[in-house]
Amino acid sequence: MGWFFRALNSSIGKKFVMALTGICLILFLIIHLINNLTLYGGPYLFNTVVKNLESIKPLVRVIEAVLALIFVFHIFNGVRLWIENKKARPVGYAVNGLSKNTDLSSRTMIVSGSIVFIFLVIHLRTFWVSFNLGHPLAESHNYYDIVVEAFRSPVYSGLYVAAMILLGFHLNHGFQSLFQTFGWNHKKYFNFIKRVGFVYTLITVIGFASIPVYFLFFYGGN
Repeated sequence: MGWFFRALNSSIGKKFVMALTGICLILFLIIHLINNLTLYGGPYLFNTVVKNLESIKPLVRVIEAVLALIFVFHIFNGVRLWIENKKARPVGYAVNGLSKNTDLSSRTMIVSGSIVFIFLVIHLRTFWVSFNLGHPLAESHNYYDIVVEAFRSPVYSGLYVAAMILLGFHLNHGFQSLFQTFGWNHKKYFNFIKRVGFVYTLITVIGFASIPVYFLFFYGGN
């Protein structure tokens, strides 16, 4: 097994882990967005979806644990690769050539990833804790009203939208990078991959960001 861990700790191994965990997180975001969009169907639909998940709670807990490990591996390897790149990059190149050779999404990966992680902690505290650890509305299966309560706040809604925009920068570059890691970056079809990544990113950002805007508009100040 020693060779396996050495391979994972190599530069290529870290990039492979980043790509693999990135794919898992992209798939998670698709599923999470679909679930969240049921909010537009009203309280009954959303509360029913959440209650159905409650009925398979042991399985959901296993999925959450696996997802947490995926996040940890993604963040850990991302930070290690960033540190390695900082050490390997000559100062002169960093000052004079970086902005010419990389796009904004690439240059802000560590920043966007860090801020999105901070937001994720706040987001889990706002919703996961409320849904699972004894919020009065959750006890009566009124999950929809917990969402209304959270997004009534212009501060939280604004933070949510800002975090989704930063997530968009992170996804746009990450989507392309995972294909490059697997060697699927031939010039004949890589432009198509970039367009698919951009469309996916746009749908994800608009989908998630529209929710706090909707609730703030219809429920804010009530």
